[in-house]
Amino acid sequence: MVTSVFIIAISVILFVYWLRYCCVLLLRNAQERAAMSKVSDQRFSVSSALECLKTDADLGPLERALERDYHVVMYLIEHTADLELASIENKRLVIDCKLMRAWSRLTRSVAPQQSRKALSEMAAVLSVLVGQMGDQSQLQMEA
Repeated sequence: MVTSVFIIAISVILFVYWLRYCCVLLLRNAQERAAMSKVSDQRFSVSSALECLKTDADLGPLERALERDYHVVMYLIEHTADLELASIENKRLVIDCKLMRAWSRLTRSVAPQQSRKALSEMAAVLSVLVGQMGDQSQLQMEA
């Protein structure tokens, strides 16, 4: 019984580690691609939130802005058939965004710096998803 619990706990820890590592690699690759095309969508507050995370002490308004962007992006992904954002990589990024949102809420009062890092990663994930939506819409406009 104890060994089964131990094996399950180690498996869960390794799964979370693998998921985080995959998401970090996906974000790094997406940010390298995004560096080539610096087009930001002004309808989302992701780029301004990334800038404010470096300076502002109050995380409440930034968290609310990222929450709004998250809900809008999730709505678009779920209800728009033309976007083609339902890949495994994007699903991993969405799971990472949910994990970072929960981690930010957990560490908000205990460790504000960890909460700031979680919000920064959440903003990076949303930035990647918004960038992919922009790329898809530009491809459809060209066709």
